[in-house]
Amino acid sequence: MKYRIKDPNLAEEGKKKIDWAEVHMPVLSNLKKKFKLNSPLKGVKIAGCLHVTKETGVLIRTLRDLGADLAWCGCNPLSTQDDVAAALVHEGISVFASRGVSNEQYYDDIHATMALNPNVTIDDGADLTIEMHNSTGNMSEIYGGTEETTTGVIRLRAMEKNGKLKYPIMAVNDAETKHDFDNVYGTGQSALDGIIRATNILISGKNVVVSGYGHVGKGIAKRAAGLGGNVIITEIDPIAALKAKLDGYSVLPMLSAAATGDLFVTTTGCKDVIREEHFLKMKDGSILANAGHFNVEISVDVLKSNSKLIKQINENTTEYELKKGNKIYLIGEGRLVNLVAAEGHPSEVMDMSFSNQLLSAIKLIQSKGSLSPAVYDIERSQDQEIAKAKLESMDINIDALTEEQQTYLTGFSEGT
Repeated sequence: MKYRIKDPNLAEEGKKKIDWAEVHMPVLSNLKKKFKLNSPLKGVKIAGCLHVTKETGVLIRTLRDLGADLAWCGCNPLSTQDDVAAALVHEGISVFASRGVSNEQYYDDIHATMALNPNVTIDDGADLTIEMHNSTGNMSEIYGGTEETTTGVIRLRAMEKNGKLKYPIMAVNDAETKHDFDNVYGTGQSALDGIIRATNILISGKNVVVSGYGHVGKGIAKRAAGLGGNVIITEIDPIAALKAKLDGYSVLPMLSAAATGDLFVTTTGCKDVIREEHFLKMKDGSILANAGHFNVEISVDVLKSNSKLIKQINENTTEYELKKGNKIYLIGEGRLVNLVAAEGHPSEVMDMSFSNQLLSAIKLIQSKGSLSPAVYDIERSQDQEIAKAKLESMDINIDALTEEQQTYLTGFSEGT
């Protein structure tokens, strides 16, 4: 078995973490029990490119136990939990990932994962999928792939629009039981967790500038406000900006917010959201963090070029002293703050996201390559199945429509 990890001796600690997560992921565990007898993944080759965390470890165990042959790599140079990677290798999984890799090693790991010649790809950010498309290898064995995050879905829909997509993709990110929970509650909590771990600052009383008011931005804004922060939203979409205002937040252009903010968090999925003109306006001691998938939202190279002194404060926080004397602090090199400086989303949230991944992979396998190359939405019935299972795991019951109500909602004869 081939693999590349940092330290195999970390396996025992990683196993404890995966075991902990598994206890808190009942929906995925119950799906494994449901499909165990049929082994729907038997003999199927699955290549994964997700953050190597304890929750991902539970997904990998599930796929393996249902018969899949696996190879896995990380989807961010700084997000791999090395003890989890070691535990997975100890359990017989080919893992190519470690924390702190160079860009060159990052792509070498993706290519090593691709050597499996997969039938299904499971991706987060679309780097694996795009490398599959860029390779000269034969993709005739591929049934399709899945995509976990907003940025990846955007990239893959662009490929589809331009006629470049070669195999079908299930947009797991766009499932309601993913983006309405993982993005809002998961990132909302874990991003603040990462910021606090990296800095130990008091959020209460701070001007917290959140750039972007999509699902992730809403989650971070809500939790920052809950901790006593004065939240300011920056947006380019007038509808999103209006929602933010009516939700009780201040709304400003970034250039104005730059002068008043204490903590800045980018959540847009776009590049150069915080750039030179903003750095030059910022107060001494301003803190920057990114919660978007790629490290392009904060113009780090420009920040470096405007600094006369750069100093590492701790493992995840860097001090940039600008030429005019002000100091700006950047967390995690501008990469995903919740995974670089913390442990990522809570297991309870990833339970639903990864249940979508499992069901989507099974659907692709059942299709046996019959789906045309396109980005597919998750069916509402799958969303509802997962939500219902999650409620049941929480001992929560809900109402059902009566026959009369069903007739009323599907008819037109009853009026005023």
